[in-house]
Amino acid sequence: MKNLLNNIIYGISSLWLLLIAYSCDDFVEIDQPNSQLTLQAVFEDPTTATAAMTDIYSQMRENGIMTGRTIGYSCLSGVYSDELISFESDIYSTAPFYTNSLLASNTTVESIWKNTYSQIYSANAIIEGVTNSSRLQTEIKNQLKGEALFVRALLHFYLVNMFGDIPYVMTTDYNQNNVVSRTPTLEVYQKLKQDLEESINLLGVAYITTDRTRPNKATAQALLARVYLYNGNYSDAVNMSTIVLNNSSMYVMESNLENTFLKSSSSTIWQFSPGASGANTYEGTTYIFLEGPPNKVSLLTDFVSQFNDNDLRKAHWIKAVTNGSETWYHAFKYKQNNNSGSSVEYSILFRIEEQYLIRAEAKVKTGDIAGACEDLNKIRNRVGLPNVEVTSQEELLDAILQERKFEFFTEFGHRFFDLKRFGKLDEALVNKPGWNSTDKLWPIPISEILINPNLNPQNPGY
Repeated sequence: MKNLLNNIIYGISSLWLLLIAYSCDDFVEIDQPNSQLTLQAVFEDPTTATAAMTDIYSQMRENGIMTGRTIGYSCLSGVYSDELISFESDIYSTAPFYTNSLLASNTTVESIWKNTYSQIYSANAIIEGVTNSSRLQTEIKNQLKGEALFVRALLHFYLVNMFGDIPYVMTTDYNQNNVVSRTPTLEVYQKLKQDLEESINLLGVAYITTDRTRPNKATAQALLARVYLYNGNYSDAVNMSTIVLNNSSMYVMESNLENTFLKSSSSTIWQFSPGASGANTYEGTTYIFLEGPPNKVSLLTDFVSQFNDNDLRKAHWIKAVTNGSETWYHAFKYKQNNNSGSSVEYSILFRIEEQYLIRAEAKVKTGDIAGACEDLNKIRNRVGLPNVEVTSQEELLDAILQERKFEFFTEFGHRFFDLKRFGKLDEALVNKPGWNSTDKLWPIPISEILINPNLNPQNPGY
């Protein structure tokens, strides 16, 4: 990442002395910071150290995997799987993802790779900075390091599921990063666990902010439960999700689905605040359209038709738009697509409903059918559906997969990852334009491989 950490900029405000400005021209080329003394100074003051951490969340909100824009993974994976249809045609838009015509030279994939590793580099700078700080109080050091470890794990989790073997970067040493190699997936998962276990030990139960925009212990535990599930550690997944769910005084599923995606939702574990006063989410801007045909994306009609008519999610989280002769549908989880004077909705990254479905799936794998049904039915009953009726383990897993489909559509790639984890990508996407089995992974950007051949071999199909 050339000029990844360009400099430390001292500001005029006496309260906000500085912000760290990051840019990323290339993942494999990292210039040494111009002033190591200045970098160290950031982490000798709690205000500037905290500003460096919260700036990473701003970068994640704006660019890379976690952004709610059309260039983020929520939207791109939606058109890449069976949730969304793209109405765009430009090669620099969502179109190549919908038609499964990605090339290793795709600039959107390249941008996601670079921006995400830039954010990882920033997290590493926090970890190293607070660890070496001689003035920060232990409580502040633990909080910031715990957050940075969580962020590093979260971003690597997405990268490994998108690209397969990927570099797990744990340093700001530009000499090492210049020649980094891809880490085998199993080893990536081991590193994810290690980072999250340390993060959990450092973070507190309470949130640092009242709006749940700074990760706490349960946030790291929620991700670790997901990591355990994806890696086949089912007993650990049951135990970790149970720990999160036992925080019943803090996390409660909203009985009114209209409240699920409000900034004050009781089911929210972690969320991004908007970047401006009165602003809301990028997701609202991305998915909501007022007239047809849409100019970006819409929900696939076939996807909408699969909802049970009694499913309250269909009524509350999906909206139809018609021009009199044709009808289109858009995701309506977030209902604000403009500045509302006072922010109403924040982008929710983790919510308690996922933990019930993680535990249900893991319980099936460990043979606890009754317990799995109980967790699954909590999700179903809340949206107006009766208890599930199944006669076998296979049917119960299918029911869980379907429930996840209707619960998490357009949320951070859950659907695509679920199909891959269940081994059903080819079955679900066989009729999708241009689909090939090798499309389960995205290409490593060719620009990165040309500069650092250690990133070879390229993923199959590219």
